[in-house]
Amino acid sequence: MGVVEKTMSNTQDEIAKEREQARTAYRDIGSNSGESAAAWDAVEELEAEASHQSKSKSAFERYCDDNPGASECRVYEE
Repeated sequence: MGVVEKTMSNTQDEIAKEREQARTAYRDIGSNSGESAAAWDAVEELEAEASHQSKSKSAFERYCDDNPGASECRVYEE
C-alpha cells in the first residue's frame, strides 16, 4: 500500500470516528447544541481534506514535478 492509500485510509478512519462522535452528540445533546454543530463541522473538514487528497496529478503535472527546469513547465508571472 502506497503513502497516498495509507493517508486516505487514515483519513477515512478519522471521518468514521468523527461521524460517530457527531451522531452521539446529536442524539445525546441535541441538534441545536454547539457541541453537535462543532462535531459535524469536524466531519465536514475531514471530508474536504479527503476530497483534496484523492485528486491525483496528471501525467504532465508529475513530469513537471520531476523536471522543474523543463521549458514546457515554466510559469511566467505578469
